[in-house]
Order: sequence, then C-alpha cells, then structure tokens
Amino acid sequence: MWFRQAILHGMRNLLISFLVFGLSFLASGSAPAGKKVDTPYGEPKAVFDFYFDDPRQIDSALYWLRSYMNPLMEAPYNLAPEFMDIVVVIHGTEIVTVAKANQHKYADAVGRMKYYASLGVKFRVCGLAAADYGYQVKDFQDFVEVVPSAITELGYWQQRGYGLITPRILDKKFSIEDIR
Repeated sequence: MWFRQAILHGMRNLLISFLVFGLSFLASGSAPAGKKVDTPYGEPKAVFDFYFDDPRQIDSALYWLRSYMNPLMEAPYNLAPEFMDIVVVIHGTEIVTVAKANQHKYADAVGRMKYYASLGVKFRVCGLAAADYGYQVKDFQDFVEVVPSAITELGYWQQRGYGLITPRILDKKFSIEDIR
C-alpha cells in the first residue's frame, strides 16, 4: 500500500514539474535555443572535386570553396590561408572556364579563382579531359597546373588525409522567403 502511494506521489510531483515548466515556457514565449559550437578544426586540408555538366556551375562551386575558407579565416579560428591546404581538381565541362581563350566569357569565375590561387589554393586540371577538349598546357591560365588524371589526383590527395568535398550544384526552385 505504501509503495502504491509513493508511486502516485512521485507521479503527481512529476506532473506538477511538467506543468510548471510548460507554464514558464509559455510565459517566456520562447523555446530553449540552439547553441553555437566552435569545432576545433586544426590544420584543414581538403580536395575539391569539380565535375559539372554545365561550365557555369563553377560559379556556385566556388561558393563552396568560399564557405570552406571564410569561416576558418574569421574568429575564433583566425587561420591565415597559408595554414590551409586546398586543392581543386577540375575535370568536367567547367574545364573551359580556365582556358585562356575563354577568359572574357568566364571573367568573374576566373577572377575568383585567381584570387583563391593567390591565397594558396591549387587548381589542377585533368590532362585526359584537357586532351578531350583539344587543350594543351599552354592553353590554360597561369594559376592552373595540368595533372595526368583527375581520378588519380583525387585518390592521391585522399591517401594523404585530405577530405574530399564534391560540390552538389542544384537549381534553386524556391526563394528563402517562400520556404520559411
């Protein structure tokens, strides 16, 4: 009998606690909030795999690169770009964006890539893809290095501990306001 009364008493106290919490939650008008976490990233190193079916998609892919670098250069990390090891391997239709002959057509993307190259990002073009497009080493921007094969290059960097990042470029169907 005393056991049953103890259980009922405990349940009543639990119910009261939930009611008090619920009422205080309603009175405050807000739910418990998320919290900011500063992951200790250390010395970041990544290899980006650029392989797109539309050369204009390189514009969106370069935002992935920006989204990788900018937070690391800001507080609390304050990493200088020279402390980041970043390689971009280009082997899809976007290869045309780094050909000198197309500099004016893709001027914005070329300007951004030159900027990242000045920060130490390495841009590598697949030699097999370059040959498929009829390009030779001399046809590319001066910040570009031509490697034998994109797939071999991606494997090489991953074997050395570089994280593989493959930008996924999607067509935006809704505005942020529409989906909020």
